[in-house]
Amino acid sequence: MKSPAFDYIRAESPQHAFELLAMHGDDARVIAGGQTLLATLNMRLSQPALLVDIAGFEAWRGIAVDAGVLRIGALTRHSEVEASPLVARHAPLLAQAAPHIGHRAIRNLGTFGGALAYADPAAEWPACVVALGGTLVIAGAKGDRRVAAGDFFQGLYTTALQPGELLKACEIPLIGAGERQVFSELSRRHGDYAVAGLAARAKVSGRSLSDVRLVFLSLGDRPIRAAKAEAALQGGLVDDARLAAADAALRAELDPFEDLTHSAAAKKQLAATLMRRAVATLIQES
Repeated sequence: MKSPAFDYIRAESPQHAFELLAMHGDDARVIAGGQTLLATLNMRLSQPALLVDIAGFEAWRGIAVDAGVLRIGALTRHSEVEASPLVARHAPLLAQAAPHIGHRAIRNLGTFGGALAYADPAAEWPACVVALGGTLVIAGAKGDRRVAAGDFFQGLYTTALQPGELLKACEIPLIGAGERQVFSELSRRHGDYAVAGLAARAKVSGRSLSDVRLVFLSLGDRPIRAAKAEAALQGGLVDDARLAAADAALRAELDPFEDLTHSAAAKKQLAATLMRRAVATLIQES
């Protein structure tokens, strides 16, 4: 199919974009990398009257360590995150997740902020930034505001962005002493959407874990944090009994949706498998 007719304006500055969005309201859509929007246009799932191109905002691009956080501009390409030495050093979870995002051509064009703003529950970046305790920097006509990643994702393709606002950057705490991070997902083929995925991090001391975060993707309408399983894994040696308790807690708290190929029970089993693999990786000797 072909997209419906629309007007196109390349915004000269953030303020110009805010003015266009205020003027055109729901008839306008923002485009940067376009790897999701162009597909929805061609399938006529989206029919805006105006596309506002923000790809020229160079100040919203790039990766840097600033004031104790790793700051990733919203217009940074997936492939730039994948290749960044700063990401590999300070947020290795993101470096592990990046190769799972589509195929190379998509990663070369798609943007970090676009994936977060679209809030697809099967996407990798939302689960990662929740697991890492990230903060989303949101720009509007009246200035910037910050929202914790755990509060940013509010439902299926729904975020804390208000009309006329744009996602500007993400700030992620630097990896701490004794902390390890693990990402894994299961899909039918490389490049397909994940059937289930897990972004995990914890502080590790021998075979004991603390400050555990387990955030699943593709199991609900947003990134799903498994708080009860996290609690079961902490407080002592990770042995068979503790793993069994975490497994039971995880299965009790998850309520995954079915899809065309996997039942809810199957997705619970996959989630439990991913958790056990992640724990094994976290506590393995270096």
